Amino acid sequence: MSRAAVLAGIGSCLPPRAVSNAELAPALDSSDAWIRSRTGVRRRHVADPGTATSDLAVGAGARALKSSGEPQADAVLVATTTPDHPCPATAPAVASRLGLGGVAAYDVSAVCTGFVYALATAAGLIAARAADRVLVIGAETFTSILDPTDRSTAVIFGDGAGAVVLRAGEPDEPGALGPFDLGSDGEGQDLITVPAGGSRQRLSGVPATAAEHCFRMAGKEVFWRAVRRMARSGRTVLDRAGWSPADVDRLVSHQANARIIQHLADDLGIPRDRSVSDIAEVGNTAAASIPLALDRAHADGVLRAGDRVLLTAFGGGLTWGSTVLTWPRLERA
Repeated sequence: MSRAAVLAGIGSCLPPRAVSNAELAPALDSSDAWIRSRTGVRRRHVADPGTATSDLAVGAGARALKSSGEPQADAVLVATTTPDHPCPATAPAVASRLGLGGVAAYDVSAVCTGFVYALATAAGLIAARAADRVLVIGAETFTSILDPTDRSTAVIFGDGAGAVVLRAGEPDEPGALGPFDLGSDGEGQDLITVPAGGSRQRLSGVPATAAEHCFRMAGKEVFWRAVRRMARSGRTVLDRAGWSPADVDRLVSHQANARIIQHLADDLGIPRDRSVSDIAEVGNTAAASIPLALDRAHADGVLRAGDRVLLTAFGGGLTWGSTVLTWPRLERA
């Protein structure tokens, strides 16, 4: 019989320090009103010195495991753009710190689409009977790769982690994920990038500048590509699931920008008030954005058992992906 990946637990972890627009604005020749009008962000959480991506991942993972009622998992996947080290992957250390040493553990790198890619990968492990329970974490310390003088990026991004536990179950039970749609377009790789630090730059024979070690994004180019790709991918999984846009109770997209979230809902034909958004409070947290939004919506009662949910994301690569599920009853850690 076919096995589905079923959502069994959820948790999140945010650094305690929250930085308001008012705190950032003077150094960027900006204002709270300007930042809000263009991004929808009011504040973002910033990791303190000495805090790494793995620390946030462990916090979120522990809460997700507790929520699931079972402290064990057969695999740990960490979706991140900001690993603790270029080598090795961050996931094995996270697994060890969670008392899961010895299980399969690896990172998934798809920038802001990373969490959806990791969900699909975990679903594959479960379908293949390589695992019965998988801990999937999206974790970022994105402020560590930002240029603090770049107004186009410094005001948008924040740090945080969100996690879910998936267990083997039946395709028709609440919480079952799928179908999935995943895609990429490598011709747009330079639109969302950190130019330096990899083999392309290191073997070029040209020393990198400090600025080239920072994150860059062509915001105007990315805006409409993100809307169109997420909308197309979202419609694909709705069609495969036999759902119409009217069937969707909650749209949870990558928290890229408040205007992108609004335009995406319009393009899909889903009322804007059905979109789940926490970008005002945490900013764009890349691979962590969807699980953070899910956990907040669950805690606030915005997501209720039986709600039909569409997840969709877009990120560097370029990459995109979507899936659907019916929200299950979950415990709050």
